[in-house]
Amino acid sequence: MRKIIATTYTTLDGFIDNPHLWSMKYSNEEAQAYAVDLLFGSDALLLGRVTYEGMAAAWPSMGGNPYADRANSMAKYVVSSTLEKAEWNNSTIIPGDDLVTEVTRLKQQPGQNILIWGCGRLTDTLMEHGLLDEYRIWVYPVILGKGERLFREGVEATLRHEDTTTFSTGVVVLTYRPVSADGDAATAG
Repeated sequence: MRKIIATTYTTLDGFIDNPHLWSMKYSNEEAQAYAVDLLFGSDALLLGRVTYEGMAAAWPSMGGNPYADRANSMAKYVVSSTLEKAEWNNSTIIPGDDLVTEVTRLKQQPGQNILIWGCGRLTDTLMEHGLLDEYRIWVYPVILGKGERLFREGVEATLRHEDTTTFSTGVVVLTYRPVSADGDAATAG
């Protein structure tokens, strides 16, 4: 069974909005290599509507490098109850009311990992239904003091630490697996 991995950037104080304003100066070859490995270990993107709309507006004009070419060519699934068209190359809309059924089906198909960019209602719902396998949380040495939180108010979960990757820029990627009610971490076959 395929794994679903949510990867997101956060500040040290737990804010995720506008990462292009505070994360770019921390990019280096080792962080880029990690991101490339994560993307190339996946063959599909699963995105919420807001993230999808932002990425669909930006990514198609990027190309000519392996990362952008991979992101633009791979299968993309956008979860939305309101989106009528998904025009970014290889995109399919998953109606919000079919989320659990469709994602369960996607996980059972042969293939590589399924990658989620961001953290929000989509990841909360997947975790609640035992469909999210990993969080890769990129913690940046930045304090914003305000903004959109990494986890929304009311979200409760127990996570098990799996790995820590530290880059020379001070960015740390923390890998966690959700733990089920019986104490087991989510598993993918």
